[in-house]
Amino acid sequence: MKTDVQLQQDVSAELKWEPSINAAQIGVEVKDGIVTLAGQVDSYSEKMDAETAAQRVTGVKGLAIEINVKLPGESHRKDVDIAHAAENVLSWSNYVQPDVVKVMVEKGWVTLSGQVRWDFERRGAAAVIRHLTGVVGVTDQITLKEKVSSKVVKDDIETSLKRRIKNGSDDIVVDVKGTDVTLSGTVHSWSERDLASHAAWNSPGVWNVVDNLVVVA
Repeated sequence: MKTDVQLQQDVSAELKWEPSINAAQIGVEVKDGIVTLAGQVDSYSEKMDAETAAQRVTGVKGLAIEINVKLPGESHRKDVDIAHAAENVLSWSNYVQPDVVKVMVEKGWVTLSGQVRWDFERRGAAAVIRHLTGVVGVTDQITLKEKVSSKVVKDDIETSLKRRIKNGSDDIVVDVKGTDVTLSGTVHSWSERDLASHAAWNSPGVWNVVDNLVVVA
């Protein structure tokens, strides 16, 4: 099991290894396996990349993000320009059908709404928006509209977990009530926890996932 000092060093090294991140702008603190990232970055996508990089490190039990996005002068755009760019990139993408996702922008913060059938469509829409120039944050209010049997959802998720997690999938408990899925139990790394959550979200008909999984190094 890693000490907090080892974990701090590993997360810092992972941030430096990721080319999309200016690691010099991000401080790393660790207490009891919980990592806090603090500082200032030049784009929302860089903030998200830093979060993803920290999650890749084995031994991370939790993550607190205290990173502010401060756009450089040339990256500032009017809200109306960001909205037009967002609508265009959504219409060009293969993630969602045209006119399904609605866009609202306030002071560079983009809010997405609408209904789609699959969670990958929702995640894909948010992913293409976060890389637009001028965006400082994204709120995802997109919902899923398909409903299926709770038993089918539970079976699909458990089968997916067995494919994705080499050891220990039996330690994960999947509870399905309607369109809500609750994951509980233990995993051995943050990446396994992410895989379990991804498996739940990828099941059609799931509208909400409550992740109560505990990382045990």
